[in-house]
Amino acid sequence: MRRTLLQLLALLSVTSLVFGQQAPLSGIIFDAKTKFPLEGVSVTVLPANKSTATNDHGRFFFKPGITVQEIRVSAIGYESRTLPASELQGAPAIYLTPKHIELSEVKVSANPADQYTPISKLDIKMRGINNSQEVLRMVPGLFIGQHAGGGKAEQMFLRGFDLDHGTDINIAVDGMPVNMVSHAHGQGYADLHFLIPELIENVYFKKGTYYPEKGNFTTSGYVDFKTFNVLPNNLVKLEGGMFNTFRGVGMVNLLGEKARAKQQSAFIATEYMYTDGYFDHPQDFNRFNLFGKYYGQLNASNVLNFSASTFYSKWDASGQIPDRAVEKGLIPYFGAIDPNEGGVTSRSNVNAQLTTALRNGDVLKNQLYFSHYNFELYSDFTFFKEDPVNGDQIRQKEHRNLFGYNGSYSKLSFLGNTRLTSEAGANVRLDRTNNTELSRTKDRDVTTDPLQLGDIAESNLAGYINETFKFSERFTINTGVRYDYFFDRYRDKLRADTVGKARAGIVSPKLNFYYHLNDKTQFYLTTGRGFHSNDTRVVVPQNGLQILPAAYGADLGTVLKPFRSLLLNAAVWYLWLDQEFVYVGDEGVVEPSGKSRRLGFDISARYQPIQWLYFDVDLNYSNGRAAGAPKGENYLPLAPVLTSIGGLTVKTKPGINASLRYRYMGNRPANEDNTVVAKGYFVTDAFINFVRPRYELGLSVQNLFDVKWKETQFDTESRLLNEPTPVSEIHFTPGTPCYLKLSASYLF
Repeated sequence: MRRTLLQLLALLSVTSLVFGQQAPLSGIIFDAKTKFPLEGVSVTVLPANKSTATNDHGRFFFKPGITVQEIRVSAIGYESRTLPASELQGAPAIYLTPKHIELSEVKVSANPADQYTPISKLDIKMRGINNSQEVLRMVPGLFIGQHAGGGKAEQMFLRGFDLDHGTDINIAVDGMPVNMVSHAHGQGYADLHFLIPELIENVYFKKGTYYPEKGNFTTSGYVDFKTFNVLPNNLVKLEGGMFNTFRGVGMVNLLGEKARAKQQSAFIATEYMYTDGYFDHPQDFNRFNLFGKYYGQLNASNVLNFSASTFYSKWDASGQIPDRAVEKGLIPYFGAIDPNEGGVTSRSNVNAQLTTALRNGDVLKNQLYFSHYNFELYSDFTFFKEDPVNGDQIRQKEHRNLFGYNGSYSKLSFLGNTRLTSEAGANVRLDRTNNTELSRTKDRDVTTDPLQLGDIAESNLAGYINETFKFSERFTINTGVRYDYFFDRYRDKLRADTVGKARAGIVSPKLNFYYHLNDKTQFYLTTGRGFHSNDTRVVVPQNGLQILPAAYGADLGTVLKPFRSLLLNAAVWYLWLDQEFVYVGDEGVVEPSGKSRRLGFDISARYQPIQWLYFDVDLNYSNGRAAGAPKGENYLPLAPVLTSIGGLTVKTKPGINASLRYRYMGNRPANEDNTVVAKGYFVTDAFINFVRPRYELGLSVQNLFDVKWKETQFDTESRLLNEPTPVSEIHFTPGTPCYLKLSASYLF
């Protein structure tokens, strides 16, 4: 297998290196306000009518010797420009001026794998990100739920998956992974609370298993957040709301206009938040963030991007409560069985990226990152089922160091009329945890039963090749292959200090087709194999079996712009997931699960009938079943079936920004035979901001109509104090009641 893989990688590499060529037509495009490069700008050469887009450093390239009379340059949120051939000598610098967004100017891109790009850019520029909960909701079809007091990572749902806290979705910030492998609370745990929402410049997401550059956890898809390289404004922001809520944000550029002109930027940002929350027992939630970043053009060839951050959070929680306790009046709807839940966590990051533009137009990228992470969580799911005297509270705890490297080499070449974009890359990730713990506790302070304690070492080495053949403006094929190798080691400190090891590798091929009919229509068929790794504490006892269960997926979709002000994205999709062993961190046991298949469709629509009014809607359906299980007993617990997110946004030139949004999740099975149902909900939020050049005033209302809803739900067997036997039923965390918050921002 390894020999075959090496031969395939070599063949793909040679394809991109054998073609000698003269220098292509190129240029670089900048934001006229910040003087920094713009990624994803559409560039079209006329009369040849050839199109491309700028890379992440603002550069575009066309075939050498192409006939050029003029080029047209356009980007969402910027004034379009047309330049004659006389202004295109010597890789010119082109500046675009920001403007009010108009959907009528957006064209369906001829560039492959861009089917989600227009929607993501439209959303973030029109809707913005109003709070930390909105960070993940920028992905169409992605739902989140909080069930541990605001400090724990959110539970996520996408494409028929209960993703738990990140098991089947790959999440990164500035190329640095967020997911934690073999985490004390669960595989793939992804806590994004270290990301300050106001720092997000773009959200890149793609669904499915089809991307060679993405490895572990990329089954339902991936989400990449990119922070600003240069702040658009200095900012001081204060927020205050119900339930004794306060938040403050400060962001300051450290270098002036002269430095910007030389493409040098440095800034620092900080955030502090406190709230008691809406539960009967106050959360006493505290969060602190500090983030600094430097971006600089070191010389004509090299760009350095360096950031450092630290994050701390502490909170109490009311946890998940059983239906019967509320129905019998034992506790109120916002009450708690065990009010001593909660936790504390912290993460400090260092992230350095060096991009080198070689003389022949090739690009070399190198990234090093490091995270130091601490986690301690107290939960109580079953109350007095396991220990009728002390109760079933548990502590999950770990200390982690995460080291990583990402590197890639990309090359643009031309074979006749075929444009060939090649990329070869390597990834290294080393996770080292100390004293990863699961213990039964009482009132947090007393340890009643140590269940697991050990050190985890997990290493992931990967390489990939990604080739894109653009045969014409209409037809493109993207193909690639990725190889991941894992080495797991676990030192069990409760069982004679024994050491277990396991290792495995997986090949993930991809093959994608794109057909661009015109600037209003694109069709695509994407296919590929992906995977998610299993917890080290699972695979070592299983002698290395099922370390890397595979996922096989396909999307058949289209991007349409039937009218000037309407953009549609629709796809039908299929996903098959191999058998896996799942570590249940809440109980410290291994549970095997069978194969599963999911079939569904996604529809997204963006509509702007007039300049100041913007509508968006996402509709997602999934039919998921366990393969091989008897009919009627093959439901996937908590897998979403029908979901929808949407709203309308008003943006007027005098400076009124307002939005009315809804979230809908339909009923879904809570157990394998669908005899227990997790009830759906429909929640409406509203926002209004008054914007001036130097200040902003805002009001946000969550759950505008004060509906009673259950944010997270689980079918759990528990036993209350003095109950004779355990009872299995829905346990839930109540959703936010009507909640008002005011904000004031000063920009300078």
